[in-house]
Amino acid sequence: MKKILVTGASGFVGQALCSSLHAQGHVVRAAVRSSDSITLAGDLDVVAVGEVGAQTNWSLALAEMDCVIHCAARTHVMHEKEADALTAYRAVNVDGTRRLAEQAVESGVKRLVYLSSIKVNGEQTSKDQCFTATDLAMPEDPYGISKCEAEQVLLGVAARTELEVVIIRPPLVYGPGVKGNFHSMLKWLSRGIPLPLGAIHNMRSLVGIDNLVDLIITCIDHPVAANQTFLVSDGEDLSTTDLLLLLGKALHKPARLLPVPASVLEIAAQLAGKKAVARRLLGILQVDISKPKEVLDWSPPVSVDEGLQKTAAWFLSQR
Repeated sequence: MKKILVTGASGFVGQALCSSLHAQGHVVRAAVRSSDSITLAGDLDVVAVGEVGAQTNWSLALAEMDCVIHCAARTHVMHEKEADALTAYRAVNVDGTRRLAEQAVESGVKRLVYLSSIKVNGEQTSKDQCFTATDLAMPEDPYGISKCEAEQVLLGVAARTELEVVIIRPPLVYGPGVKGNFHSMLKWLSRGIPLPLGAIHNMRSLVGIDNLVDLIITCIDHPVAANQTFLVSDGEDLSTTDLLLLLGKALHKPARLLPVPASVLEIAAQLAGKKAVARRLLGILQVDISKPKEVLDWSPPVSVDEGLQKTAAWFLSQR
């Protein structure tokens, strides 16, 4: 049993993580921005820390903790409204992470597990190639740059102190409670809306929330995880077309997919100013999870099919 602080505990990953940790008998403290905005299952100690940044006082939240799982972040959004987006991301993701790590050292925390992003590696891979944990970082957008810089901050703190750092870079995370583009796909399919995505032969790595949480928990005290970086996925990559077909099946609403060539969709997306959206739907992004398999003896416990079934069942229960 460990005493574990989870930051960003009110978020999609944070809530699932707190629930699993509590179920496994760990003492969980949930750090949130405001205690008024959270409903967590289980007998958890909730601490409000306010806005995350260079001045955040983490001392109360960190007191007597063995491990910190840092999920709090300024997350990526498709339509960024900040004029200086990189500065806004850095304030939370870099300065806030530095502050947390430094105060964790002062509080005697042994290990910090950092939820980073595959965007540190880049935005897409080419055919028959996968991102690996040893690749040169190639972030392209402000969010990815800030997560990359936060990783470097943490490794720097680990190098000069006794704090152990574990970095995990997930691709798109899905599961019960998912929001964003994945939730939009569920809505489109449930309404029977025809989608021009029936001839997309790309491959993309995803990770179900159960698999991500399982790896995070594995890294809490695994002796060889210290100061390592791991990529994570379900281990079963899908094309956008196949993903939609599987989701439609799980929703009991067969996907209505039109076989429009990817090249035509790419041109249309460019003309409409939706190049980033097209890249996520049409591009290739695959990750290699051989490192956690070999180093941690870890494998994803939940199949893609089971993960999608759980997600669809949750979505249908909300209607």
